[in-house]
Amino acid sequence: MSTKDSYKLLTSAIIPRPIAFISTIAEDGTPNLAPFSYFSMISHNPPLLSVSFSLSPRRPKDTRENILATKEFTVNIISEHFIEAANVTAVEAPADVDEWIISGLTMEPSSQVKPACVKESLFSMECQLHFSHDILDLKTSDVTNSLVLGLIKQVHVNKSVLAENGLVIDPAKLRPVARLGGNTYARLTDTFDVPRPDWKNIRDAVKGSGKNLR
Repeated sequence: MSTKDSYKLLTSAIIPRPIAFISTIAEDGTPNLAPFSYFSMISHNPPLLSVSFSLSPRRPKDTRENILATKEFTVNIISEHFIEAANVTAVEAPADVDEWIISGLTMEPSSQVKPACVKESLFSMECQLHFSHDILDLKTSDVTNSLVLGLIKQVHVNKSVLAENGLVIDPAKLRPVARLGGNTYARLTDTFDVPRPDWKNIRDAVKGSGKNLR
């Protein structure tokens, strides 16, 4: 399978993917803002998230370069109410272009890192570079992707998205946008609960059916 076909297949099957809307600052002070969907939480103790950047043969990703150089970034969750503005920042603009200006989004000063948070985002994380690793093509050994782990130093939560108990986020209030394949996105508001199984109930049911557990 070609690299292009692999991308189309995997990104249309491994869904929905959360989107990391990442704010960075270049060494020369130029701010950068861009969305990435190779993104996940990997640990709550310590609080770590992961983002992977596919490297363009034309030029490195500005976001990756800025993170490796300054060791700081913010990750902002995209909600439905500003998806169009966030999408503008996905344009492959020259490195000296300020995506904040072309998107019309608002900088919110961070408390632990220099890159700003996105004021329109209802959930933002200030991060410090924890680990980075280049991923190589198995045949040519060229660098094709770069994995970054970010240590979450500070979290900003808009109180309007908290559930009634005040401890968790209500997805119906956050209304996050997820990435599917191609140019397709998804709303994450149609949810349902599946209770965690109880071992005693499963054990008794299997024994009652006459089957041996071992």
